[in-house]
Amino acid sequence: MAFARGKDFNDRREDAANARKAMLERFKARPAVDDPDMVAKAAERAAIAEAREKRQAEREAARKAEEERLAAAKLAAEIAEMERLERERVRREEAEALLLAAQKAARDLRYANRKKTSKKR
Repeated sequence: MAFARGKDFNDRREDAANARKAMLERFKARPAVDDPDMVAKAAERAAIAEAREKRQAEREAARKAEEERLAAAKLAAEIAEMERLERERVRREEAEALLLAAQKAARDLRYANRKKTSKKR
């Protein structure tokens, strides 16, 4: 063990007492709470904290505004896509109706030609 190298109990006890005295002296050497330097440092820390909170609130507001802008852009894109799909559906239905009309006209023509050829016989 590191503490057992040539030190007996009294040496270790004396070292611990000296360490406690040194800590107590450091504590007593601290300036009082009402010391002008301490008051100024506390005010400076409070101002820094307030500025930090203000910046954080501004960042939060900017983030929310950006989220709202992105949501509005996404909604606009979805609406545009839905309108495009609806136009495509209407165009397909019109094309299908035209195809059916052309097929019916061709069928009617074939039927009329068959009737015409059957009357000639």
